[in-house]
Amino acid sequence: MRDTDNMEAEMEYDDGEEEPSFSDPEDFVDDISDQELLGDVLRDKPQEADGIDSVVVVDNVPQVGPDRLEKLKNVIQKIFSKFGKITNDFYPVADGKTKGYIFLEYSAPSHAQEAVKNADGYKLDKQHTFRVNLFTDFDKYMSISDEWEAPEKQPFKDFGNLRHWMEDSDCRDQYSVIYDSGERTGIFANDVKEPIEVEERARWTETYVRWSPKGTYLATFHQRGIALWGGEKFKQIQRFSHQGVQLIDFSPCERYVVTFSPLMDTKDDPQAIIIWDVLTGQKKRGFHCESSAHWPIFKWSPDGKFFARMTQDTLSIYETPSMGLLDKKSLKINGIKVTLMQLPSRNEIRVRNLFNVVDCKLHWQKNGDYLCVKVDRTPKGTQGVVTNFEIFRMREKQVPVDVVEMKEGIIAFAWEPNGSKFAVLHGESPRINVSFYHVKNNGKIDLIKMFDKQQANSIFWSPQGQFLVLAGLRSMNGALAFVDTSDCTMMNIAEHYMASDVEWDPTGRYVVTSVSWWSHKVDNAFWLWTFQGRLLQKNNKERFCQLLWRPRPPSLLTQEQIKLIKKDLKKYSKIFEQKDRLSQSKASKELVDKRRTMMEDYRKYRERAMDMYNEQRPLRLELRGGVDTDELDSNVDDWEEETIEFFINEEIIPIGDLVLPWHYMPKTVFTSSHRRKTFCFLRFSKRRTCTLVCENGTTVVCILLHSDYLILNAQQGNKV
Repeated sequence: MRDTDNMEAEMEYDDGEEEPSFSDPEDFVDDISDQELLGDVLRDKPQEADGIDSVVVVDNVPQVGPDRLEKLKNVIQKIFSKFGKITNDFYPVADGKTKGYIFLEYSAPSHAQEAVKNADGYKLDKQHTFRVNLFTDFDKYMSISDEWEAPEKQPFKDFGNLRHWMEDSDCRDQYSVIYDSGERTGIFANDVKEPIEVEERARWTETYVRWSPKGTYLATFHQRGIALWGGEKFKQIQRFSHQGVQLIDFSPCERYVVTFSPLMDTKDDPQAIIIWDVLTGQKKRGFHCESSAHWPIFKWSPDGKFFARMTQDTLSIYETPSMGLLDKKSLKINGIKVTLMQLPSRNEIRVRNLFNVVDCKLHWQKNGDYLCVKVDRTPKGTQGVVTNFEIFRMREKQVPVDVVEMKEGIIAFAWEPNGSKFAVLHGESPRINVSFYHVKNNGKIDLIKMFDKQQANSIFWSPQGQFLVLAGLRSMNGALAFVDTSDCTMMNIAEHYMASDVEWDPTGRYVVTSVSWWSHKVDNAFWLWTFQGRLLQKNNKERFCQLLWRPRPPSLLTQEQIKLIKKDLKKYSKIFEQKDRLSQSKASKELVDKRRTMMEDYRKYRERAMDMYNEQRPLRLELRGGVDTDELDSNVDDWEEETIEFFINEEIIPIGDLVLPWHYMPKTVFTSSHRRKTFCFLRFSKRRTCTLVCENGTTVVCILLHSDYLILNAQQGNKV
């Protein structure tokens, strides 16, 4: 109160005094902008675009007369009403026909923006592709300068050779390992002796990692989105901002990546699933997602040109790069049926109706030669479930279908990747059986072999076919069976206790079994096996989480070239065997590197010496009177031939009883086509006689034992 009284006293002035002036001086400059002073008021100021920011302009619309105008309006209404409620439309007319562009007004500006985002580039037919813009964009386009300006050149980003690992001299494959409960991630090169570290980083990813289908990129997960890494030093190549991302999927061509996040989806702006362009990092399209239980949501064509999505009684097929619906409509599917369709023509190749179906799943063979449709049925009058495998022969005329029926419960099914066989696990524990079938060219499917009482719940085929691993993961304590399906023999039976995962390397030479910390908190490790089931390594990593092999891109060789290489493989076998012996030797890696360095130094020294030797050739000829003594066969006319003969005598030496160890056995070594070295140590007979044949220089020595004397007959070529 005291401060208030003082303020009032100071403001009081006598009636006789002059009232103070509140005017600014003449030279006063106001440096406070309206935005600073009235920012909150200006934000609510009516904008010039109010009322038209919900209007879109659609160009490239068909020009029609009054008789077809109503039909055109119905088509436009059906297409553009998907993005929001249309409150008004206007079709300009000239000379009795529409002008080819229209105006549509939505109930909200967000709906207009959604129409521009999704309908721009929409193909109505072969002659008409819509171009959609906001009406408010006219000011932006009107302000464009008439003079063309060259775009600013962006600096080239060199990420190195994205496929450098394919140039490894020992053809070692790589794999990623997450350990220390996800705190550390490493990239290793596979080696029979021990893994070779390529790159290792702390907190590289927040959850897990994924390789792209051809191994070009490594994807890491973060709260704000996805990052792609590649090149020799694994530099960051691209980032995709998608808050709370949990799942990703790549197109087979590696051009697009699909991300899923349950946090971003809204009714007006679909953000749950986003398709991104890997090269540019731009968002191509967003989709709603009701459930991610069956991930991936989209099924891609092998070339990445099409992708499809299945919803309730609807199949939607999209094409790239526009990300629009193929032929602008989805397919309605009533009931259950299997239809083989050719794209983009949509020609139906084969249709097969299925009845009394409980469940249906599709299993494609890797090369697309066969399709298996697993159909679970409940026959009338029974309570059990019968499973039929409908086998479609895709390469044969009219796509014939064969059926294999099984009345036992199906645990797993898997095609041979590069072949015509498939394996089925069926039955119930403890009587689980595995059956191997062969799809023959004569239209028959033969049962090759069936193993009963197997401890297995998963089938893992080698990427190259022929070999597979039957694994009893998790609840079956890691039982492993290595099978050669060429003759259906068990190559080995082993166990990796509590194993949770099995991963084949891209070549089919090695297979890894692992116990993940995500599944079990103890005994976390990954073991490396040969395809025959021989254990090579036990790698214990603290709180090991995940191992993924780096995929290889398809071979550039033709089938004829591959067959030729396989035919001549024996020519290279000696080189491979020598490398294998070197890798399996006890010499340390440091010693091997030292020897290689010494060999390289010697090679360089030899090259320098040869250069010096060739440079001094004219000087040698001059010093030796023009006689070339560098060649051994030079000046043969001046040689003199001399023959020397000598006699080899006989000598008898008493030696008593001669006893030779029993383990000396014959051994023959061939050194050339015209000379043979023979070293023979034979056991004595009961008569105490033995013949030993060996070679001393070029002289064959025949030894004959009689009584207590050893006779040495050293005459050339003489036989006793």
